This record gives sequence, C-alpha cells and structure tokens, in this order.
Amino acid sequence: MLISRIGDENAVKLAADANPLLAAVLGGRAALILRHPNVEAVFTTEETYAEVEEYSPVLGLEKRLDLDLVLLAVASLPVQIVERRAYEHRIADAAKLISRRDPDDVPLLALALSLDVPVWSNVKHFADAGVEWYTTENLLRRLGIIA
Repeated sequence: MLISRIGDENAVKLAADANPLLAAVLGGRAALILRHPNVEAVFTTEETYAEVEEYSPVLGLEKRLDLDLVLLAVASLPVQIVERRAYEHRIADAAKLISRRDPDDVPLLALALSLDVPVWSNVKHFADAGVEWYTTENLLRRLGIIA
C-alpha cells in the first residue's frame, strides 16, 4: 500500500487542517506530532496553508508572540502543499460527504480521499466523512506521545 495507516509499522502520512497547523505554529502540542519520527509526511491544500498564513499573525499577536518568529514558524512548517489539480477528481465525492457541514472543508477531504490518508483536524465535521479522522489528542495517544 502506498500510504500507511496509523498502527502499521510503517510511517504515518496525514492530510492536515488549519487548526492543528495553527496550534503547531503557536507552540501547541500539535508541534510534537509534526516532529514525531513516525510521521513521514503531512499534506495540506493551498487553501488550508493560506488560512494558516492569514490567521497565525493575528493569533500570535493575541498571545503576545514575536511576529517574526510566528512568520518563521509558518514558513518552517514541515508540510507538503498539494495543488488542487492533484485531487480535484475527488472534489465532487468530498462535497457529497461534507459540504453541508462545512463547504470550506471540501478541498482537504478531497485531498485525503485522493491520497488515501487520514485527516488530522480538531473539528468534528470529519467524523463520518468517509476517511480516518484524528484530532491532535487522538494522534498524541496513537503515536505514544501521551498516555
């Protein structure tokens, strides 16, 4: 299988939503997942990355973080930004599964469906969206970072 699942002996690959990426940028526990040796690849969409770029300075200011460090953290995120043409063949499928709950999540779900990887998001829209779904808390447990 091209993409491994959590629990396999192989490395984990994930499609990440903006909320865990923002948490990682701001120093949250999500950063532990991005640095974990069993996390081989983290993918995201151009839209999701743009959201992280947009909101990280605002949230950084709220937390009184140095803006230059926040911007550096965004630029240093170990994520692969996937162009829409790579997953657009799954947009219609993703829209059927999730657009009523949040149309903004359609591209990320299409990416996960296309790559056959779990979604990493802290929103419950993905709970029954046709893919494996992990919150940061669940991933921390599954990777053995917390008990």
